[in-house]
Amino acid sequence: IDEIEALSSIYGEDWCVVDEDEKIYCIKINDCLDQPKWTLCLQVILPPGYPTAEPPIYQLNAPWLRGQDYTELANSLEEIYVQNIGESILYLWVEKIREVLIEKAQSSEPEPAIKKTTEEVDEDDGDDFLLEYQPIQEDPIKMLNYITSESREVDEELPSIHHGNPITDRRSTFQAHLAPVVTPRQVKRILEKLYENKKIASATHNIYAYRIYCEDKQTFLQDCEDDGETAAGGRLLHLMQQILNVHNVLVVVSRWYGGILLGPDRFKHINNCARNILVE
Repeated sequence: IDEIEALSSIYGEDWCVVDEDEKIYCIKINDCLDQPKWTLCLQVILPPGYPTAEPPIYQLNAPWLRGQDYTELANSLEEIYVQNIGESILYLWVEKIREVLIEKAQSSEPEPAIKKTTEEVDEDDGDDFLLEYQPIQEDPIKMLNYITSESREVDEELPSIHHGNPITDRRSTFQAHLAPVVTPRQVKRILEKLYENKKIASATHNIYAYRIYCEDKQTFLQDCEDDGETAAGGRLLHLMQQILNVHNVLVVVSRWYGGILLGPDRFKHINNCARNILVE
């Protein structure tokens, strides 16, 4: 409580309470320029065991943040947590992110390309971008319950990625991608691998969620990303957590917008894509 009050006082309007009961907060961070060029929103959920026993569950939201930028920043936050286990770390996280943004502003890097926002018109409505649908051959129980007691080599190998059957509605296309994961490192590597595909990288949104069961601590590591489609990541995580109860898996749903507004139907298609590939 003391930490929350202090952060609210320090960051003022940049500090937002999303859900007081669930301890969900959002902090808007920028590069401190008069007209900020680099901005990022850090959303955190403080679990019951924070700060003594559990880290915050966090989500980094910025149109430009993906690939190597995402990996480096996430690694920095995790290093801060490891170096300060048991202590309040939100202030350290926020200032680390601000430090990264200031470095970007002072460097010669061009301004971030603005990612298309929800329901923005996309002229490319062709079907040639779809990755080949790959039926999952492995035993789904074995795949979805990949356990951490496997040899450490598993952690270093890139897990196989499966691409689901696409759903098209009014020129918008949705496709799910799935991979078994047992560590956050694997999650990052899978995302990087997916973003290497130009068609996936050019999707209007790449929404994802993952759940990893830590058997030694009997707790879950989980996170989600909206990628501009507000609340879509949380809905996807809810499907995985409350409805299907799956773990040790990452699901990414790519959406290519076709120029016609779908309204709430878009969330139905996102979850149906994810459900289909998970059930299979």
